[in-house]
Amino acid sequence: MTQPEAFRIDIRQADIDDLHERLDRVRWPADPGNPDGTYGAPRSFIEPLVHHWRHEYDWRAVEAQMNAYEHYRVIIDDVPIHYMRVPGKGPNPTPIILTHGWPWTFWDLHKVVDKLADPAAYGGDPNQSFDVIVPSLPGYGLSVPLQTTGVDVARIAELWVKLMVDVLGYQRFGAQGGDWGAFVTGQLGHAHAE
Repeated sequence: MTQPEAFRIDIRQADIDDLHERLDRVRWPADPGNPDGTYGAPRSFIEPLVHHWRHEYDWRAVEAQMNAYEHYRVIIDDVPIHYMRVPGKGPNPTPIILTHGWPWTFWDLHKVVDKLADPAAYGGDPNQSFDVIVPSLPGYGLSVPLQTTGVDVARIAELWVKLMVDVLGYQRFGAQGGDWGAFVTGQLGHAHAE
């Protein structure tokens, strides 16, 4: 296991430019007989999505929002793990790990982390604050490059225990997960109910 390393998210401009160039070169297929998406996502849905990603989505603005939080990388059992950490602001914050689903990323949970970490700022009780840890699932987002096979739900649950206990020093913690993350969280509860 390595020591956690703090970092800032900084996607290379060349990678963003490459994505823009590829989006500019989309070769749209004909899409006859698929108005309801029976044969996959209809072109009428995908074209506006591609337009949004190419012409409206501002990666640098989102990246700046992400960088307002603490980000770390650590390698546990040869698996790279990225996590975002939001320290609790109450007198005795409860540690909690939030696990995203597929095809989402850690950032899909950003609207709840501040409310969990600092409930008093939102009219809540500071005694109900959390130290919030939001990892990227192995192979997703910033938990790359994944060069190990067999990283299934049970293994990810064990990685989360090592992250929370061995890396971050918590002896007890709560867990939440949505979609695929719910399977990981269920496994945590099953294998580590204490």
